Amino acid sequence: MELLSSALALDNGLALTPPMGWLTWERFRCIIDCKKYPQECISESLIKRTTDIMEKEGYLAAGYNYVGIDDCWLEEKRDANKRMVADRQRFPSGIKALADYIHGKGLKFGMYQDYGTKTCAGYPGVLGYEEIDVKTFAEWEVDYIKLDGCNVDASKYDTGYPAFGKLLNETGRPILYSCSWPAYQNNPDYTSIAKHCNLWRNYQDIDDSWTSVKNIMQWYAKNQDELVKYAGPGHWNDPDMLIIGNFGLSLDQARVQMAVWSILAAPLLMSVDLATIRPEFKEVLLNEDVIAVDQDPLGKQGLRVWTGSGCEIWNRELADGSYAIAFVNLREDGAPFTLQASFDDMKIPKQIYKVKDLYNDEKTTFCDIKGKFETRINPTGVRFYKFTPLCL
Repeated sequence: MELLSSALALDNGLALTPPMGWLTWERFRCIIDCKKYPQECISESLIKRTTDIMEKEGYLAAGYNYVGIDDCWLEEKRDANKRMVADRQRFPSGIKALADYIHGKGLKFGMYQDYGTKTCAGYPGVLGYEEIDVKTFAEWEVDYIKLDGCNVDASKYDTGYPAFGKLLNETGRPILYSCSWPAYQNNPDYTSIAKHCNLWRNYQDIDDSWTSVKNIMQWYAKNQDELVKYAGPGHWNDPDMLIIGNFGLSLDQARVQMAVWSILAAPLLMSVDLATIRPEFKEVLLNEDVIAVDQDPLGKQGLRVWTGSGCEIWNRELADGSYAIAFVNLREDGAPFTLQASFDDMKIPKQIYKVKDLYNDEKTTFCDIKGKFETRINPTGVRFYKFTPLCL
């Protein structure tokens, strides 16, 4: 097992690009009645089924390598030794056996806990049991911990989250650390958060709706000048899960979320039933060109650089000198909208570019240095391009 220094969570060598994987919460919430809902309840059966699909159907190969259980996996009480216990009916084989299964398929295992006395759903939290819980996670060979922030005095976040991260490092096991710390504060200390966490939730939970996706986009745009200072290899802003393939987004809207999340250098954490996802949504999630933008090694979070006519332009600089540019149409009228954008609008240097449409795989050359780039965007949709400079 790779050994780590016991200094800071950020020193764990993990998340050099934004983490990718699958989490239970947005799609499966706290469904625990396995008699009524056997295909949807939070259980080892759901996790194994998802693991198998990720291995066999291209998700792991595309980079989605974490499988994570969110809230509602615990028994309501700790055992006689004060240790956490997984629900014995829904996880009959135990967590260590489940971790072994996931690792055997070539994936990594993520789990949820809460810094408070109880989790957000009311199960035992870590407060007062931090050392024994971290020891238990390491013994179970967990690779990723999401630590929520319900049911605790907010004054404890600034010391408690770093202390928990230090305990994770002291196990000697590389455990990616996802913090919900700033999502519960009005004025987060991002310098400290970026120092102690691999990723962190900034804003409210995503819901399964276009309205929710838009709200998160607008919040990130409004706060982008502050947020971008702290994102980079090993430490990322997290706008929450991908809801692609569920009930609330059209195909165009799904492409918007995937494009903007990749511009934001966001973790790509699916929360969808992979057993029933429709092929067109699966194609969005497995788009290798868009994933490559998200995973770009420069690790520079992009920005919204223009708004007007009910549209937005988002730009991200990439390691090879290219630019990923998303033209988002927020209009809901009945026809695609034609947008003409200047170099200044797109915030790119005036020169000749090779342009690739990342969703349609169409290639063209943009060489009208005095003119404007024109694209036509579906209502609540996106056109997503990579602009690669060509020598003049």
